[in-house]
Amino acid sequence: MACKTKETTPYILASGLLFGAGLTCGYFLHKLITKKKTIHGDTILKYVKHLFLKEGPIEGSWIELQKVPLQRFALKTDVYYGGISRIEEDQLIQYEFIADAYTGSILDLYRV
Repeated sequence: MACKTKETTPYILASGLLFGAGLTCGYFLHKLITKKKTIHGDTILKYVKHLFLKEGPIEGSWIELQKVPLQRFALKTDVYYGGISRIEEDQLIQYEFIADAYTGSILDLYRV
């Protein structure tokens, strides 16, 4: 059985400090990597417009660039609200959508 001596004590302390520093750096690195990053609202609007353009021309579009918290059942996220308008059967028809600010997924799309 090895005995602690005055010569090994500084190495044990240094090893402990390095181990603790490594754990701390690892924790903060994990937090940085897994931090939720939002998609800019303009990017989401371009995506929705691209989908609508497949069916015909668009008259106008908008998106609120301020994220809004949304909770539906167990889902809690931040969302953007936006809209698209176009001519259908000689009438101006408006659609509104709700998009997840972190994934860009369209959570709801409805005709107004």
